[in-house]
Amino acid sequence: MRIGIDTRLYGTKHAGLGRYIQELIKNLELSDQTNEYFIFLAANNFDDYQPQNSRFKKIRADYKVYGLFEQLLFPFQLYKYNLQLVHFPHFNVPLLYAKKYIVTIHDLIISHYPSSRATTLSPALYRIKIFFYNLIVSSAARRAKKIIAVSKFTKNDIVRFLKVNSDKVAVVYEGVDLPPENNSDCKILADMAIGSQYLLYVGAAYPHKNLEKLIEAFRLLKNDFPLLQLVLAGKNNFFYERLKKWTKSEDQTESIEGAENFTENIIFTGYVSDNDLACLYQHASLYIFPSLLEGFGLPPLEAQSYGLPVVSANSSCLPEVLGESATYFDPNNVMDIAEKIKTTLNDEELRQKLAAAGKDNLKKYSWAKMAEEIKALYKL
Repeated sequence: MRIGIDTRLYGTKHAGLGRYIQELIKNLELSDQTNEYFIFLAANNFDDYQPQNSRFKKIRADYKVYGLFEQLLFPFQLYKYNLQLVHFPHFNVPLLYAKKYIVTIHDLIISHYPSSRATTLSPALYRIKIFFYNLIVSSAARRAKKIIAVSKFTKNDIVRFLKVNSDKVAVVYEGVDLPPENNSDCKILADMAIGSQYLLYVGAAYPHKNLEKLIEAFRLLKNDFPLLQLVLAGKNNFFYERLKKWTKSEDQTESIEGAENFTENIIFTGYVSDNDLACLYQHASLYIFPSLLEGFGLPPLEAQSYGLPVVSANSSCLPEVLGESATYFDPNNVMDIAEKIKTTLNDEELRQKLAAAGKDNLKKYSWAKMAEEIKALYKL
């Protein structure tokens, strides 16, 4: 078969979606000596991908993601290569593309939370964005030969919000990378004054990530753990800046007794390199994931790959993905978040049990397995 894959969001610079695409291509190259692949890349990642399999050909498709030319011109470039199937690993399928394709839908967070708090756009522009989002995602689902969901939770969302038949949606779990060798170069800990006991969160600061509730819970913990720190690792942007301002304003409100200036122990790292991120995982006390909604939830799995105990929200796909390998809390209840963190910090046996369960949990997830299951769907 002649198969095209839209990889304009290839690479870790595009966060979880970029990693998904990168791992898919890498593992297809390792396992497929039959199909012929046409890999469509943007100018900013064209050189990041170098084919390792002669059946993979890269093509420049420099159309801005979510842009007008993606809709108007990209389809005609795809037609040019006489493809028998195209895989769009994101919902942004051009409305004018009329040949056979499959699409991966990672989540429907916007459908759950269409609030303007999750954007930097003006309310009027955001309403326009929501209109086109609904148009494109519903069209992509309706016309697809097959839809890939990254969890059963996401599959149920697709059926519910996009009104498609359940049989049309295949659940294919993502994988998780093995951690690098133990890293002795942990300069970031000294540079950022990170001590020996800290809670770690890695990811964005969008509203649904629920970091305000985590910070409120951390404040409640300060009496019992005066040296405890909260490390929030994520690329600095509008949402992190807004969170920082909110955190400072909380510090000015009436303090919990003994928890004055609690924000001095909250560390915003900004962007960190892979090496520094590995250090943060290796030395943390617990990994905390308070998110209200996820399509798959890769960060807590990454934490488990470092042997880090996970304390997670009991929400969306997270119990499905983490199973019995995490301590769960109600993400809307600050007292419950604080209590579950406190209980886990105080119980060495529980932390060891969670770390061991996390290692077992990882056995369910493999990028190679994901690629094989997706390759089987290409034959449908």
